[in-house]
Amino acid sequence: MSTYIVLSSFTDQGIRTVKDTTKRADAVKELAKKFGVTAKEFYWTLGSYDVVAIFDAPDDASMTALGLALAAGGNVRTQTLRAFSRQEMNGVLAKLA
Repeated sequence: MSTYIVLSSFTDQGIRTVKDTTKRADAVKELAKKFGVTAKEFYWTLGSYDVVAIFDAPDDASMTALGLALAAGGNVRTQTLRAFSRQEMNGVLAKLA
């Protein structure tokens, strides 16, 4: 499984219904399962992004499908980052030799 960090900003629609944001996180957790993705954590943040979420997915295509489904909901705009653990990064660095 690969780890992904998703940075989310509320859309106009999302901020109008912000009182439902924790309920929407629960719904995202269930939606993710349909794509074989596990929602690990959600954090509501101050600053440039409103929500930061961490997911585990079997591949980029599964995570991309989830991202498109989230975008279609209209409540957030997202930026998805592929994250590498220390062990994974050491494997990447070993290829440089």
